[in-house]
Amino acid sequence: MFHCRRCGNCCRWSGCVRIREQEIDPIAACLGLTAEEFLDRFCRISPDRQALSLVEREDGGCIFLEDDGPGQAACRIQQEKPEQCRTFPERWNFPGWQKECPGGQTEEKSAEPMQ
Repeated sequence: MFHCRRCGNCCRWSGCVRIREQEIDPIAACLGLTAEEFLDRFCRISPDRQALSLVEREDGGCIFLEDDGPGQAACRIQQEKPEQCRTFPERWNFPGWQKECPGGQTEEKSAEPMQ
């Protein structure tokens, strides 16, 4: 069973975080921006040119990851985060995610306490 431990590893993984059209206004409002400001500052066309995606930090991580150390990762847009993020790992994940994510490991394998 998956239990998020707020490690932020899924947010550090390089790759597209797709944004659906209906997510633009709520995310923009969460940030105190207009939809146009949000799109200009935080979005780009995905590499396959089929969708919008969030821009990444220089290290490949999510632009909205606030990292205060192990078990203290936070999403700046938590209440309005994209569906792709909300449905990790059940509907979206990446090859090898279980090795990177303490929440995907069995209780015997993970030494970190649940929070």
